[in-house]
Amino acid sequence: MGAGQRPGRGPARREGKVREVRWNLRLKAAERGIWKSTEMRRLLADAGLEISAGKMSALWTGTPTTIRLDDLDVICFVLDCEPTELLIREPEQVEARRPRKVQEATAGPPVTPRLGRSKSLPPA
Repeated sequence: MGAGQRPGRGPARREGKVREVRWNLRLKAAERGIWKSTEMRRLLADAGLEISAGKMSALWTGTPTTIRLDDLDVICFVLDCEPTELLIREPEQVEARRPRKVQEATAGPPVTPRLGRSKSLPPA
């Protein structure tokens, strides 16, 4: 990570890892007419979830690496949505991480061992 960056922020790719889930908070909030993180934070507080400005900024601008289920429940209550609408699976990312078979990964014909050749003797 670069200087000044914190885990869980930034693009979907970080240190060679690909995230398989997309965080959809801003779009769901926009569908409910919520355009600013401060407004979302106030609505969450009204529903009983006090979030710091820093944590709200991280939830609003990036994909969280972790989220408490209780917090997710309140967010879904405020946005009148299901968790599956906030956490969108991206199966193509999972498939891209799968290791290919060895034969697919190697270019050219497979290597065949040569049997029956005499072996050299160990040094005396």
